[in-house]
Amino acid sequence: MNNTIGVIGLGVMGSNIALNMANKDEQVAVFNYTRDLTDLFVKNNQGKSFHAYYDIKEFVQSLQTPRKIFLMVTAGKAIDSVIDLLLPHLDTNDIIMDGGNSHFLDTERRYDELKAKGIGYLGIGISGGEVGALSGPSIMPGGDQEVYEKVAPIFTKIAAQVGQDPCCVYLGPKGAGHFVKMVHNGIEYADMQLIAEAFTFLRNRLNLSVPEIADIFDEWNQGELKSYLIQITAEILRKNDEITGLPMIDVILDKAGQKGTGKWTSIQAIDNGIPASIITESLFARYISSLKEERTVAEDILTGPEMELATLDTSTWIEYVRQALYMSKICAYTQGFSQYKTASQTYGWDLPLKDIALIFRGGCIIRAEFLNTISESFQAQPQLSNLLLSPYFAEKVKEYQLGLRKVVCEGILTGISFPCLSASLAYYDSYRTGNSHASLVQAQRDYFGAHTYERKDMPGSFHTNWKQ
Repeated sequence: MNNTIGVIGLGVMGSNIALNMANKDEQVAVFNYTRDLTDLFVKNNQGKSFHAYYDIKEFVQSLQTPRKIFLMVTAGKAIDSVIDLLLPHLDTNDIIMDGGNSHFLDTERRYDELKAKGIGYLGIGISGGEVGALSGPSIMPGGDQEVYEKVAPIFTKIAAQVGQDPCCVYLGPKGAGHFVKMVHNGIEYADMQLIAEAFTFLRNRLNLSVPEIADIFDEWNQGELKSYLIQITAEILRKNDEITGLPMIDVILDKAGQKGTGKWTSIQAIDNGIPASIITESLFARYISSLKEERTVAEDILTGPEMELATLDTSTWIEYVRQALYMSKICAYTQGFSQYKTASQTYGWDLPLKDIALIFRGGCIIRAEFLNTISESFQAQPQLSNLLLSPYFAEKVKEYQLGLRKVVCEGILTGISFPCLSASLAYYDSYRTGNSHASLVQAQRDYFGAHTYERKDMPGSFHTNWKQ
């Protein structure tokens, strides 16, 4: 047999990636640890250019050399188990690629272990869900560039295409690809939460109906807020429950799940000293949503503000919410790209920030119109320290900050929780403050712990005996 690539793992994502490859004229070998998914894949995809195998040795021997094997299995120990299963049958220069949501440090460990055995290893971030996996995802490869070049023709074919550009580009060594995917997911968490908070204001404070809000999101998706998440939010709000006739949004239990990548993003930001408050608040919002039973009890015990609320002009405040959402999204993406920049310097990856923005334009969950502008900002200023300082975004936040301030303040007065809108405003105000209150914090640290401090007027470290 002369298969050009092998795919291991035939769950939803793995099946669709394998079909994507087959549809792009690759000869695909497929294997799953259990027979049932392999049988189902064969049954559902008669006539496609793939060959199914039930024996790992036969699967490996069916591949052209150097062998290219793409793993789409659950992150963690399952990846190590599959690698152990493969190793006895591989030769020097064969290539293993992990397309799951692995932690980048696990990817770096596996890279080192396999490189010592002469096996190429790539950590491949994949974003786009099951639809993107089949029709074209955003692909984020990391590892040795010479290894990537051997598989690049396949990836650039199956990736989403924006114009003539595939949403796939080599990102950097070792775990760089999985790191980029991890932070992508952190931005995704923040973006989703910001949209949910905007919806909450439109419904709970402006008293708009669900269909009216769907119309608003449709309109927003025609302008500078145009994005995949805005688009699907409008579609979600138009869906009614077949059983009750109610909007689906009103029958879904308000408990949000998470699979770990948002948490990893926050932990890594803390480890590297990067302010990622919006991303972290979006994670905490999911955590508090899981306390449904406690929140239901607390609703009957804890009170909110007791005041007569002013009537708001609907059209004016819809525009304020639009501005608040756009500015907050800018701040959330800024925090994500700041994390890319710092990690790139810390790990010596030299991440291509302008290219990361470009490959996010298609296929992935956070694809949005303003990613073009983000890319242009880094193209014009490769050493740009913060996206808020680029001319376009600096002008936008200057114009839109009033809308964000209005919405956050009105939410506080109303008793609506806006963790990410509030965090966006706090981040912006903190970042633009040249002389902050941190001097008092540093004085406190020196008082109780003799941690010393720096002075504004002379170099060096100083300590004060505060009781004299």
